[in-house]
Amino acid sequence: MAKRSAGTVAAKRAAPAIELTDDGSEPTLLYLVGRMDRVVRRAIGAVLKAQGLSVNQYTTLSVLDRRSGLSNAQLARRSLVSPQSMNEVLLTLEERGLVRRQAHPDHGRILQARLTASGRSLLARCDAEVHDVEARMVSGMRDEDRTALRRALLGGIRSLQGGLRE
Repeated sequence: MAKRSAGTVAAKRAAPAIELTDDGSEPTLLYLVGRMDRVVRRAIGAVLKAQGLSVNQYTTLSVLDRRSGLSNAQLARRSLVSPQSMNEVLLTLEERGLVRRQAHPDHGRILQARLTASGRSLLARCDAEVHDVEARMVSGMRDEDRTALRRALLGGIRSLQGGLRE
């Protein structure tokens, strides 16, 4: 019987580059994107839980940090939730003193949301932990692969008219 080298045995035990489905086919890109969304939300949710935030609350704070004074509807679109869910998120954030809302100067029925100092402080703490999650996610990738992934995701989002201007 011929001796196998250690490299050959290790190569046979290495995980396949692409995990195949039960019928032997590769999973679709849409499945992989959806799976990534769930895995990322779970990982981010775990680090945010220690700060008392949900993923939707964190996303709302992040959007407001970049674009203050949005209405409920605008904020809902940018935070990827329904207007009804956004109202609940904003009420909770407002009760915690992380966000304040005031009437639009020209349209009194529209409430504009803004971060408070407490909201900015909490967001900064959470951002550091969320960036660590992203760093773990791409830790096995080369720089050019990370760049290619970013371009591919942006291209797909834009092709489906999901925003994110060039």
